[in-house]
Amino acid sequence: MHRVAEYGIAAHWAYKEANKFKKSNVVVEEDKLAWLRETLEWQKDMQDPSEFLKTLKTELFEDEVYVFTPKGEIKTLPRDATPIDFAYSIHAEVGHRMIGCKINSKMMPIVTKLKSGDIVEIITSDTAKGPSRDWLKIVKSSSAKTKIQQWFKKTERETNIEKGKEILDKEIKKIGMSHSDLFKPEWIQVALNRYNYNTIEDMYASIGFGAISPNKIITRLLEEYKKEHEEDTIEEKIKELATEKPRKNKAPKSGVIVKGIDNCLVKFSKCCNPVPGDDIIGYVTKGRGVSIHRKDCSNLKDLLSEEERIIDVEWYNETVTAEYNVDIQVLANDRTGLLSDVVKEITSQKINIMGVNTRTSKDRIATIDITLEVQNTGQLNQVIKQIRKVDSVYEVTRKK
Repeated sequence: MHRVAEYGIAAHWAYKEANKFKKSNVVVEEDKLAWLRETLEWQKDMQDPSEFLKTLKTELFEDEVYVFTPKGEIKTLPRDATPIDFAYSIHAEVGHRMIGCKINSKMMPIVTKLKSGDIVEIITSDTAKGPSRDWLKIVKSSSAKTKIQQWFKKTERETNIEKGKEILDKEIKKIGMSHSDLFKPEWIQVALNRYNYNTIEDMYASIGFGAISPNKIITRLLEEYKKEHEEDTIEEKIKELATEKPRKNKAPKSGVIVKGIDNCLVKFSKCCNPVPGDDIIGYVTKGRGVSIHRKDCSNLKDLLSEEERIIDVEWYNETVTAEYNVDIQVLANDRTGLLSDVVKEITSQKINIMGVNTRTSKDRIATIDITLEVQNTGQLNQVIKQIRKVDSVYEVTRKK
């Protein structure tokens, strides 16, 4: 109370903060308190309150920013922190449900860099879909980054567990058996030990994102089943699963078949945007299924260092009505109407434009980056051919 009466609320805050640290840090905190005392003395000599506030903001510790909640609570964040960092400093759920923010009572982008003295209000919604992966590149505080990573790990795991259950039950039904026929606790434990899983949920998740074939699990369970049921049909089922006879694959939504695995979660790598007709390769990710890359992808050298994660993939050889994003770059001598003419050629091919970014150099060279939605390389090559016919265009390339 004496400190508040003598030096104000800021000194009271600094006193409380100092008590949270170990003895080795007390000297540093006392220095901060001394700085606050000196600053408060300056306040007496300043007639303009705005001048004092400016001094306070510029002289405060350079590696940190101090922002306030609407109720006046102080939050210490790293320099260049954003409202996302602020939200997670309050609570993980506040960050997960964040949909917007106000800074000093004004609606602002959630990526705005905060300054000392800002009053931040987080807007949340119960229907929010959760954090974006892009946030991991934006946040500055390690605690916010950790909480976001934990959210993705948890949600993706739950999705893969459910998917793994469905895949396994479907394969069991194909051999004319039911879940209850094979899922005795002692048999499950044998399968878990065989493939080094700690829990049945770990096994389901692994099946869900394509790290192991469900047939391997079923074969191991059938071997245990056989010990208690002397039936010739069991021997046949095990042999059938072991050989994994090729069967007609149903058309996958992605248009890609992962060899040896049905219903595998497939995602197309954004670094190279493969489309039907490209030579492709699969990379088994941790918890996100199989990532599909072009064989000429610039990142492939790094991936090939982990040979155990490389898996054979191929395009489904029948018609799949799917659209794929692909990036191209157009170089041309700048002129009036250039972009309009390029867009006209693309739309004449009935191809959807997903995004356009243009820039012109001092030498009047126009660079147009375009994201297109195509069905295959044939369609892509045709539209590139048409763009090359546009006056002033001298180069059209697909980005790698």
